Amino acid sequence: MADSLVKIYQEGNLDNSEKLELLRNLSFNEVNNLKLSLKYAEELIALSKLEKNYLYLHRGYFQKGNKLRLLGDLNKSLDAFFKSEEAATKAKYNIGQGTAYSSIADVYSVMGNSKNAQIYYDKAIKLLRKTDNSIGLASALLNAGDEYSKNKKYDLALRYFKESGEIFKKADYLSGTAYNLGNIGMVYAEQGKDVLAKNYISQSIKMLEELKDYYAISDYLTYMSDIYLKQNDWTTALNYAQRSLELAQRYGLKDQISNSNLKLSELYQKAGNTTESFKYYKNHIAYRDSVTNLKSVQQMADLRTDYEVSQKQSEVDLLNQGKKNRQIMAISSAVSSALVFLLAFGMYRRYKFIKKTNVIIEEEKNRSDHLLLNILPEETAHELKQNGKVLAKKFESVTVLFTDFEGFTHYAEKLSPEKLVESVDYYFSKFDEIMAKYDLEKIKTVGDCYMCAGGLPFPTDDHAFKMIHAAFEIAQFVTDSKNNNPLNHTRFEIRIGINSGPVVAGVVGTKKFAYDIWGDTVNIASRMESNSEPGKINISQNTYELIKETFNCDYRGEIEVKNRGMMKMYFVNDYINRCELT
Repeated sequence: MADSLVKIYQEGNLDNSEKLELLRNLSFNEVNNLKLSLKYAEELIALSKLEKNYLYLHRGYFQKGNKLRLLGDLNKSLDAFFKSEEAATKAKYNIGQGTAYSSIADVYSVMGNSKNAQIYYDKAIKLLRKTDNSIGLASALLNAGDEYSKNKKYDLALRYFKESGEIFKKADYLSGTAYNLGNIGMVYAEQGKDVLAKNYISQSIKMLEELKDYYAISDYLTYMSDIYLKQNDWTTALNYAQRSLELAQRYGLKDQISNSNLKLSELYQKAGNTTESFKYYKNHIAYRDSVTNLKSVQQMADLRTDYEVSQKQSEVDLLNQGKKNRQIMAISSAVSSALVFLLAFGMYRRYKFIKKTNVIIEEEKNRSDHLLLNILPEETAHELKQNGKVLAKKFESVTVLFTDFEGFTHYAEKLSPEKLVESVDYYFSKFDEIMAKYDLEKIKTVGDCYMCAGGLPFPTDDHAFKMIHAAFEIAQFVTDSKNNNPLNHTRFEIRIGINSGPVVAGVVGTKKFAYDIWGDTVNIASRMESNSEPGKINISQNTYELIKETFNCDYRGEIEVKNRGMMKMYFVNDYINRCELT
């Protein structure tokens, strides 16, 4: 594409408006020579300023920012994207503003500034949802998901990838689909799901090779290297890391060159080859600094130029002392080399220590996060970590379930404490699995009472249906456990009660805090359980109205309820039409 456009460009027969579009296409399609692409972008910017065409000025700065980012010049890239957004605003071009915000977030992400990256991803997604640019929206969602993945928020990352993948697929945008598959693979790799990770990343690499898009392949290859290293296949891991470095070097991708060198350093370190490990680590440091500290590199280059000029002048002025000067320079060079070597070796030792320390810190952080997620819903846990407190929220429609074992108190008096806890844990562990299967939220257990809710912390329309499905599975598990009991363990009958309605949810306590729900809906659900029968699912009128078209129910009439008077109740028997839950 770029080659054919160059012929038109060289003929020079276009007027200014046509030339603007041609320069944009030239800069966009020239993927093999980034410096040439940058030249076209600069020409587009100059011509757009002359024409006072803010739309193409936005596009020129946008292309410039993209190429500078690929070349590793992040500070200039960020400046170009901010100018791109300013021009899009003047042109009243919302799509351009959104894509510029997304690219600003991308650069912040590469710089390691996750806070700014998330701010600009949110701005981009919010703005692009108001436009018809589905590819721009999908790209912003994809990259935002990648940022969440870097911060170990894997569920959020996969949620963003799922939405972006559906948009890319609908638009038949192969490049976006490839990146989406690769990023999903990277999340699975981080989660230790190696088979899924290899499958997704391999699909992505194959597509990107066909598209000749090498920027992401280099990253994905390092993840493949990690997967094979975990499987103790050092040779294959090394092959993937070397392929990553070769690609990055061929196309001048400094960030990827740095990462690939670091991966090779780690591989050789694990193999016990300290010399090779140190060599690649020095390369990693050199390229890392060239990306993150370009200003200092330029200042060093200027100092070096001044030094060389002064040396030439000294040679003219002090020709007779040349031999002595050369000796001094040789000694100085040797000392400098030794100091550089010691500095690099010290940094290498420090890197190994920091890496080991970071692994310990990360393990402790993951353990704390895991414990917190066992106590609180994910969204609530995130709010607690961010703000130090959780605001109570009202949910207009949820479904609450209570279970209770028939005759539990009688059994409890006869069983040892160990056997009693073992019996309750046997049931409640299975109940937890069922809750997770249907995306329901376990609230708490009190003695032999198990309480859960659907429709929070994320409101849904199908909470009542999911709860009925879960209740059937609980009842069936209890029945099967009693009928199939070769070791003659203590087994129980169970009563189940369900009610739907509004609740207030929040976190109580400051030390041993717990997520809980309150309201009349909860009290009525408890009454439904106490008025149920062993093996039966007793529901209120509120729940019946939500599920009556799907489930076959027996009306029990109005029954006296403690502190509530007469209430209508129903036993749920079976499905009218079995529905598939998403």
